[in-house]
Formats: sequence, structure tokens, C-alpha cells
Amino acid sequence: MTIDNVVTVVLAIVVGTLAAIVYALRILVLLERRIARIDKHIEMLTEKVVLEEGKILREEAKIEKMVGKKPSKRKK
Repeated sequence: MTIDNVVTVVLAIVVGTLAAIVYALRILVLLERRIARIDKHIEMLTEKVVLEEGKILREEAKIEKMVGKKPSKRKK
């Protein structure tokens, strides 16, 4: 009967370990999805910033043209 108890304990440990691995993988998948969503939001924000910067540069060039200055050379 002791061998049956040992086998039962070993099986319980194996099943518990497998359950822990599955749970950890589930958490990793959820975190990966969250990080992907954050990355997408960062991309959208940078696109908006680039568009806004283009608008500002065009407006600045228009104002400088109205004032009569030469547009300043900017590094990009």
C-alpha cells in the first residue's frame, strides 16, 4: 500500500506542476496582449505627433513668408 501512496503523491505533484505551467502560460499570453495593445497606442500617439509637427512646420513657414523672413533650415 505504500507504493500506491507514493504513486498517488507523485501523480498529484505532476498534475499540480502541469496546472502551474498552464496558469503561467495563460498569464504570459495576457501580458503579451496587454503589451501589444500598449505598443499600438504608442504608435498611434507618435503618428499624431508627427502629423501635428508637420502642421506646425507648415504654419511656421506660412508665418515666416508673411513676415518676409527666409525659412530657417531645420534638421530632420
